[in-house]
Amino acid sequence: MAEVLEKAAKENGLVTAFAVVGLVVLVSGCLSRKLTFGRVQGSAIAILIGLALAWVGGQVTGGSKGLADLALFSGIGLMGGNMLRDFAIVATAFEVHPEEAKRAGWVGAIALLLGTVLPFIVGVSVARAFGYTDAVSLTTIGAGAVTYIVGPVTGAAIGASSDVMALSIATGVMKAILVMVSTPLAARFMRLKTPRSAMVFGGLAGTVSGVSAGLAATDRKLVPYGALVATFHTGLGCLLGPSVLYFAVKLFTTH
Repeated sequence: MAEVLEKAAKENGLVTAFAVVGLVVLVSGCLSRKLTFGRVQGSAIAILIGLALAWVGGQVTGGSKGLADLALFSGIGLMGGNMLRDFAIVATAFEVHPEEAKRAGWVGAIALLLGTVLPFIVGVSVARAFGYTDAVSLTTIGAGAVTYIVGPVTGAAIGASSDVMALSIATGVMKAILVMVSTPLAARFMRLKTPRSAMVFGGLAGTVSGVSAGLAATDRKLVPYGALVATFHTGLGCLLGPSVLYFAVKLFTTH
């Protein structure tokens, strides 16, 4: 029976992936209710469990794809890949009510701009503190602080090394994790109750995955609005990173 189940799991990788994720979500919900009495949302706990499982998978196989390197869980690589991720992000936009989105107005646009520039400045400052002095490395790491997609795109455009681009991705991932975990804890302080507040938050936070997961743990109805604005960060960051922001850093480092 065990051999039959293992063979079925391997041949239906995507179905197995959904089952594993569903089990993790179920366990996370129980831990949230029993251990934290609902103060820490189940989705935040699920993210931490997922990261732990990815680390275990990497340690067991020595690979770079976490559990996806194990044949039994290879479907997780597809489920967590770019195709389904982008589909899920785009799908959230269909839940947006246009009249609510219009209320963000210039506030949402300003939040989007600030959410792109401020993380970049923080990323550049941290990179400079750790000894990076050239404009290419500083810009790439700073772009990674915007999102983990903008970092490597910017680095590839301006000729950054693979090590620096990997560091920019790590920077963006860390930011996404922090936003995911901290959003439900700080939601009351930030007054995340309305679509407009969610759009402003999405503009300031920037990371689509972090904003979506964080708002899902706070109020699922707010996810489309936060994700709607946060989605623009990738395009705006990829536009400004290799051009305006790079030349600004280059100008700064030459003086």
